[in-house]
Amino acid sequence: MKLKIYVILAGIIFLFTNCNDVLDRPSLTTAEDDSYWTNEEKVRLYANSFYSYFFVGYGVKYETTYAPNTNYTFNDDAVILSTQPQFTRAVPTSKGSTSLNIMWESQFSGPTWNFAWVRKANVMIDRITNLMPGLLTEEQYNHWIGIGRFFRGLEYARLVNVFGNIPCYDREIKNTELSELYKDRTPRNEVMDMVYNDFQNALENVRLNDGSQYVNRYIVASLVSRWALIEASWQKNYYNDNTRATKFFQQAISAAEIVMNSGKYDIVTDFRTLFCSTDLTNNKDCILYRKYDAAKGITHSIASTCNMNSPTDVGPNLNLIKSFICTDGKSWQTSSLENASDFTLSNLIKTRDSRFEASFYGTPTPMAKSCYLYVTKFIPRSALEYLKTGGSPTAEFQGEKNVTGYPVLRYAEVLLNWIEAKAELATIGGAAVSQSDIDISINKIRNRPLAPEALAQGVAKTAAMELDALPTDPDRDPSVPALLWEIRRERRMEFAFEYSRIIDLRRWKKLAYMDTDKNKELLIGTWVNFQQEANAQLKPENKGKLRVIDKSGNITVYDGSNAAKMKGFFYPAENVGRLPFLNIPNINPYLSPIGTNQITTYKNKGYNLTQTEGWPSTTE
Repeated sequence: MKLKIYVILAGIIFLFTNCNDVLDRPSLTTAEDDSYWTNEEKVRLYANSFYSYFFVGYGVKYETTYAPNTNYTFNDDAVILSTQPQFTRAVPTSKGSTSLNIMWESQFSGPTWNFAWVRKANVMIDRITNLMPGLLTEEQYNHWIGIGRFFRGLEYARLVNVFGNIPCYDREIKNTELSELYKDRTPRNEVMDMVYNDFQNALENVRLNDGSQYVNRYIVASLVSRWALIEASWQKNYYNDNTRATKFFQQAISAAEIVMNSGKYDIVTDFRTLFCSTDLTNNKDCILYRKYDAAKGITHSIASTCNMNSPTDVGPNLNLIKSFICTDGKSWQTSSLENASDFTLSNLIKTRDSRFEASFYGTPTPMAKSCYLYVTKFIPRSALEYLKTGGSPTAEFQGEKNVTGYPVLRYAEVLLNWIEAKAELATIGGAAVSQSDIDISINKIRNRPLAPEALAQGVAKTAAMELDALPTDPDRDPSVPALLWEIRRERRMEFAFEYSRIIDLRRWKKLAYMDTDKNKELLIGTWVNFQQEANAQLKPENKGKLRVIDKSGNITVYDGSNAAKMKGFFYPAENVGRLPFLNIPNINPYLSPIGTNQITTYKNKGYNLTQTEGWPSTTE
């Protein structure tokens, strides 16, 4: 299904409220007046306001919040040429600070302390329930209630993921209901029980097909598979509640199977094309995508961040590079491939999973200042032909003129959500994962077509995963079973520089993977041989600046006379680690604090607002 994000009619402006959190007054807009709710098309118009909020895609123009690639500095995949982004180490003064909002969004990949969209969903549900039973057919009524509950559940799942316990509202709150507006947090489990029920209602009632531009049951099911898996993982790994984990793992599995059993989706497109096509309308890999159209002024800038014409401070680190599995299905340390331990890029392209070649430029380049490996996942291969002939990228791939579409929801994600949920459930009493389960999920993904350009470079498909012959990875976290480790590796390769890595680390309770003191590979880039591949950098002005580190950990700094020794993993001196963030009193890196100003505001009104678990209630 495609999602056309065009300029909405001027009337859509009336749908937006101005509230930023539960303390703000509701907007007096025509869309909330009783006289507005007269027919199904009015409901649809109101629901359209949720689309650009939840389904960001590549963003619009230079606005890239939640877009891939640009907001990918805070996880264990990326290295930045600077001190690495830090975990929050103190309670902020206010949620209203722009810098704090950016910090929270990049750290937790979710919304700030803002309940405007919950209120929008509750208004929709309230108006349909109270004003439209006689105006809609039973089918229409059930569908639109399902849509409203889906959007409410989706926003609450996102908020809970960031803050844990949050105030829960299952109806529209008037600005005169002070005890409700200023009520304290609701326990997480109570909120998520409502989310569970909202999702179940949507799975049962949202239409299978509501037109190519609108949310249908398969879109609902895909996102339920994502957010139910996230909550189940939190319950199992962070809260140690296997009963609740089971409930949400089962919901994730059931939701994914709605999509899988439909026969509508498949893995039929080479990896790079998924992110670089201008028309994904009939693509079976895509459950939902965002379309761009220059004629309508709807363009983006993400492809330009991959155009090799502009330097970038952010790129993949050695830890991510080493995580890519070899084409024989084994880790690089145990692979039977002849050159598995050769980390030159030309060899990695031939010996590693095909997603490596599809994601990165095939030659070390100083344009990737932190690592010498440049992300090209989100730009067509044809757009980089200028590098062979000289000149610059075409206008379409400069600035904010990009029109490539983004696959907002991919079938591959549903398959990976499903197999992970089944494997996790098996560790707490569920049925064991079978080889057929692996074949219809991970092995289906590994068998995706390869682009002609990839085949010409010697890229090969990765061997099928066999349950009775899982890789013996010496780098495996011993607390993670081998099957789950390989499923998590598959997610890492599939979603690199997209949305999910920091969310995954948090739900697995594995933020320790981001500790740069314990893992120096987080600060190191790809293999380079400056004398052979990048001799233009061996200049007098770079003496004392360029450095590499070999496989044994020995560092060589360019001194003007040691060009022959300048080969190893690129390791800029500017790449500086993070401050400690684990096991520190009054710091909980897994959940975000709220500002002390919000707590004070409640107190001044005679109410109490509890700080996020693990954070102090005051800054004293």
